Amino acid sequence: MLVDKDKCTGCGECKDICPKGQKIWKINKTAHADNLEYCHVCTLCASKCPEGAITIERNAPNEEKEIKRLKKAKSGKSKLGI
Repeated sequence: MLVDKDKCTGCGECKDICPKGQKIWKINKTAHADNLEYCHVCTLCASKCPEGAITIERNAPNEEKEIKRLKKAKSGKSKLGI
């Protein structure tokens, strides 16, 4: 999920529409998506953004590696490293 900081106005529509908005979205002058392990990739945020500032990227270059890391961490075999 990418947010174009030049287009984003920080209106918060993405956070409001997102089923996990409180966990994922941080809004200051612009929006920032964090904790993407909670994201359902429903694309509601991108479709609701009045500025068209949100792009959903599926199968990002490191996505599979990140998914494996999160599954391993959730199973208790490793720590998230945060």
